[in-house]
Amino acid sequence: MVYPTVKKFDPLIVKNIHINKNSVEAQVQAILQRNKVSSKDLLAAWLLRAISVIDLTTLSGDDTPSNVKRLCIKAAYPLTANTIKTVEGQKIRTAAVCVYPSRVQDAYSTIRRMGLVNELPVASVATGFPSGLYPLNSRLDEIKMAVSNGAKEIDIVLDRSLVLRGKWEELFNEVITMKEACGEAHMKVILGVGELGTYENVYKASMVSMFAGADFIKTSTGKEAVNATLPVGLIMCRAIRRYYKMTNKKVGLKPAGGIKTATDAVNWLVLVNNELGPEWLSPKLFRIGASSLLDVLEKSLNLH
Repeated sequence: MVYPTVKKFDPLIVKNIHINKNSVEAQVQAILQRNKVSSKDLLAAWLLRAISVIDLTTLSGDDTPSNVKRLCIKAAYPLTANTIKTVEGQKIRTAAVCVYPSRVQDAYSTIRRMGLVNELPVASVATGFPSGLYPLNSRLDEIKMAVSNGAKEIDIVLDRSLVLRGKWEELFNEVITMKEACGEAHMKVILGVGELGTYENVYKASMVSMFAGADFIKTSTGKEAVNATLPVGLIMCRAIRRYYKMTNKKVGLKPAGGIKTATDAVNWLVLVNNELGPEWLSPKLFRIGASSLLDVLEKSLNLH
């Protein structure tokens, strides 16, 4: 079912939001304590699930067609022969590859040659990544260029200055305009949580983004000083849950930046499973944005 994007901002969605920082952090610890992964078989299953939801990413100034090609091949075949034997031949791919708009064509052509266009989507950051502080017209042009070159998912960046000044309606209208520019491509909205100032702003930015048409809300660009943290993840999960209750529409979550270890990845899966349920633990509703995490997860699989 397709749900229409709301066209008019409702200020009630950002009213009377109060979040106790200490309580949020204590709740995260309690969730992890209650859901410890002790069995080796269970841990292996969590690690494989984590690999399957990675948006394998390269966002470097020295990206070239050749290293984007290597990224795509790795995303399509993320496990070595030795590891494949340990997982009994399961077909494992990452959820997507994520690149700059100028490298979308390279990624798409590589994936097309592998015959995996319908299995391995190309995601592109856009809208003045990572700051979002570019004229709206140029941000929209980036989206349209990425989509025309084959991107099926667009990771847009919020203008954090609008959040910090409480310009919620202006933010809402910008996100709606970006959603329209995405066309059929899924839109992931990067909040930039490390630069939003308060947990209340994280919650409000999440709600505004979802009501403006976000298919996913994403923690960070990975370029901020503070990126994906579990307390912020809990707040975003609660916003997603409230939005689902209000609209019956499921929105995905994508933590990105700072997820470096197998424990980090499993903790995120545990948190989402606890707050939103197992239905969210699929590429349709959960992603991890990462570049080096895949190698770490594979090493952990081989150790167990």
